[in-house]
Amino acid sequence: MESKYGFLKMSLAEFVPWIQEQRIARTILTVQQHHTWSPSYVHFNGSNHFERQSAMKNYHVRNNGWQDIGQHFTSFPDGSIVTGRSLELTPACIYGANRDSICMEHFGNFDKGGDEMTPEQRETVVGMTAALCDKFRLPLNSFSIIYHHWFDLNSGKRNNGTGNNKSCPGTNFFGGNKVDDFNRDFLPLVSQKLQGRPAPTPPAAIQKYVVVTANLLNVREGPSGSAPKASDRGAAQLGSILRVYDESNGWLKISNSQSHWVYGQYTIEVKRATVNANVLRVRSGPGTNFSVVDNLMESEEVFLSEEENGWCKISLEEKWLSKNYLNFS
Repeated sequence: MESKYGFLKMSLAEFVPWIQEQRIARTILTVQQHHTWSPSYVHFNGSNHFERQSAMKNYHVRNNGWQDIGQHFTSFPDGSIVTGRSLELTPACIYGANRDSICMEHFGNFDKGGDEMTPEQRETVVGMTAALCDKFRLPLNSFSIIYHHWFDLNSGKRNNGTGNNKSCPGTNFFGGNKVDDFNRDFLPLVSQKLQGRPAPTPPAAIQKYVVVTANLLNVREGPSGSAPKASDRGAAQLGSILRVYDESNGWLKISNSQSHWVYGQYTIEVKRATVNANVLRVRSGPGTNFSVVDNLMESEEVFLSEEENGWCKISLEEKWLSKNYLNFS
């Protein structure tokens, strides 16, 4: 591994054990797939990984006004992987679908007529996706692994690429950017990577989920404000969904394997639910008289913070769902 400009560069063989060792407070439900489009292969000389990643960060901060580079990871034509923003931060990559997500950018233009993805990068894209699904115990389907192309640019609604969409991650990305292309050409490759791996040991029973209501919530090594901050993980961010394994005097234990605690006063309990309708309209308030602001598909998962007259609010957002079309975990 090599580090520069605050980024870490590694091979796929290094990434797989590295990601398993990372302590991440927020709960992850989706892994995003993107291509950079520009820069493309012509901008890569085989050794300028850090310079290209730094340039993307500068563009995202200066031009887009984001607090950091948008993605968590970038794959390069030689198969290398470079880290981006903190894993505790929500990505800035798919409007309307960034919550509870990890974002991967793949260096290159993978539209038809653009760059032909190298075998090394193909191996890394598939391997990274498999490793992230393994790390976060995600089911292998088109709701856990998502393409930017499937979301309307203006509203953020999922429409599976039927209009007003970017081509990202490319019209020639592993056979195409449609859901059918994903199911036929990309998903089987990810599944093959995970075949033969021992099933992960089930975690201890999660008592509940909470959402962080403070801008930053320190993680401490004991259930006390005087306990030292955890040295191997950063603070939890506003809106992060945390898993709770134990409670003590108002403090919440958020790790199954380590003594990592947050103060419960700066959290709200949420409930995990799965959509059971083919398409579920998301509204701006608790009733059909409110405008539709998003769509969720069957099997998508959400965390809900409030209930009012048979309607449920998504986490800290002003987005509401009918309880009739939800199955609670």
